[in-house]
Amino acid sequence: MHIAYLINQYPAVSHTFIRREVLELERQGHKVSRYALRGSPSALPDPIDQREAEKTKTILAQSKGTLAKALLAEAPRQLVSLLQLMPHVFSAGRRSKQGVLKHLLYLAEAVVLTRWLREDPPDHLHAHFGTNAAFIAGMAAKLANIPFSFTVHGPEEFDDPVGLSLQEKIHRAAFVVAISSFGRSQLMRWVPVNEWDKIKVVQCGLDFGTIPDPTPLPATGPLIFVGRFSEQKGVPLLIEAAKRVKTRRGAIPLTMVGGGELMDVVKAKVTESGLADDVTFLGYLSSADVQKTLAGGRALVVPSFAEGLPVVIMEAMAAGRPVISTAINGIPELVKDGTNGHLIVAGDVDNLADAMERVLDTDAQTLETMGRAGRQTVRQRHNIVIEMEKFTAIIEEGLIR
Repeated sequence: MHIAYLINQYPAVSHTFIRREVLELERQGHKVSRYALRGSPSALPDPIDQREAEKTKTILAQSKGTLAKALLAEAPRQLVSLLQLMPHVFSAGRRSKQGVLKHLLYLAEAVVLTRWLREDPPDHLHAHFGTNAAFIAGMAAKLANIPFSFTVHGPEEFDDPVGLSLQEKIHRAAFVVAISSFGRSQLMRWVPVNEWDKIKVVQCGLDFGTIPDPTPLPATGPLIFVGRFSEQKGVPLLIEAAKRVKTRRGAIPLTMVGGGELMDVVKAKVTESGLADDVTFLGYLSSADVQKTLAGGRALVVPSFAEGLPVVIMEAMAAGRPVISTAINGIPELVKDGTNGHLIVAGDVDNLADAMERVLDTDAQTLETMGRAGRQTVRQRHNIVIEMEKFTAIIEEGLIR
């Protein structure tokens, strides 16, 4: 089977879970074409991502003039289909924050994608994220006359379902993927009962063939944060919690992986809080280096206010490390309080500080027991081989009908 993927940005440091899907589909004997709206704006630290970039066609590498010319050139060939899409473009544009003109640009992007799809026709087109990629994929699928689907991760889609025309996107799709039962429930809210069956759960998966067995817990390992430095991820709250733990304990070993818009703010807050000797910033790392960092830690800390189901939680559990996380969205489906981690109340700095201190005071044997429980859970629920077999079975069922 030939499957085309469309992603907002690919490859990207934060999209290794999509890369795993693509590579596993190929390992299972399927052909995968990679299309992206844009490439990475910065250097890619992972050699695998660098190779993926060479295999990816990027729509916005074309100039706006080229996009406009493509739309005009397509008009005589697909006039009826383009006219049928115009009400969809205008209604979605009026509902969205981006407006009608931006959605007309999306139509031009869809035309470019359509031309590429015609050159190497896939059996199915799949988009990741229920935002502009799903909108563009839906139009290109109509123009190319192929079925399409998309994966919703959240929380962006759950924050603005009307502005993103989520109901209409689901209606047009052959099926829609949610990455958790919670995510599926949120999508079910926005469509009639007779469309609930087209919303499927396919978990983000890990490739256990590339993940080493857990190493013994280090005697003085730090707590680890991996993610974007943003308000949504709760990073300033994490620094405040670390300050409180240090006040009580005298030290708080914390390693932070990633970067983002709050990097300078966070670094300043670390200095102001007297944590300069406690907090280590590693920046963006390759997948292999993230695994090594998690293995060298005592536990992962996820203080987010809004999430779908973070892949880094799965990666920490695969490394045999417990997880401290806020009890939001799909996370409690994976993190079980007291069994493989600790669930905390989002936004509660005292609750977060107490959980961090509890892990630092817990003996290594107990933490390793929690880590083994987490690894067993993630192997059962998030195996990339099983999840991609499930995904292709859904596509094939639709193609047979």
